[in-house]
Amino acid sequence: MNITARGAMVLAGALLAGGAFAPAPAQTGDSTLTDTVWRFPSVGGRSLTGRSMALPADFEGDLNLVLVAFKRQQQADVDSWTPYLRPLAAEHPGLRVYELPTLSGGLGIVRSFIDGGMRRGIPDSTVRAATVTLYIDKDPFKAALRIPDEDRIQLFLVERGGRIRWHAVGRYTPEVFEQLETITSAPPRSLGAQPRADARG
Repeated sequence: MNITARGAMVLAGALLAGGAFAPAPAQTGDSTLTDTVWRFPSVGGRSLTGRSMALPADFEGDLNLVLVAFKRQQQADVDSWTPYLRPLAAEHPGLRVYELPTLSGGLGIVRSFIDGGMRRGIPDSTVRAATVTLYIDKDPFKAALRIPDEDRIQLFLVERGGRIRWHAVGRYTPEVFEQLETITSAPPRSLGAQPRADARG
């Protein structure tokens, strides 16, 4: 599964050079198991197939792995996960993978240009449907998701209904992926209020 369109993010970066898509430093992953009350915030977006979506209600999986990216240079970090998410999704039919390119609401005036570039870079309609662009006030969104800055991609495993089961930061590492495999396979009743467990690569 090609989760995003590299060319589209480059297009957005060219349009917005020096702004929201400034270069990000290379990062490694870290991960945190979450408690029972952390929930994905309500936010509106539109998929690259043109469907308006109210998230998290419109996530279609029993579990939804959501990759949030803020900068075009983060495409490489997103791509680092792709070969491992394909077999994981095949193993768990109730798992869906989404990417949320997240931009400032002020860029909505050029949304058709940016989204059009993304669509042209993704021939697969299934992948287009799973790429949901957000043009929002990013500060409350980041606050709700406990994102301190935009320097790394964020991964959230979100249950149907919006509860966040797991959170990770940064590019793929074997240790963090092992956590994802474990928590994806765990039945919800076995989770309870989890202590925080960080894995840094």
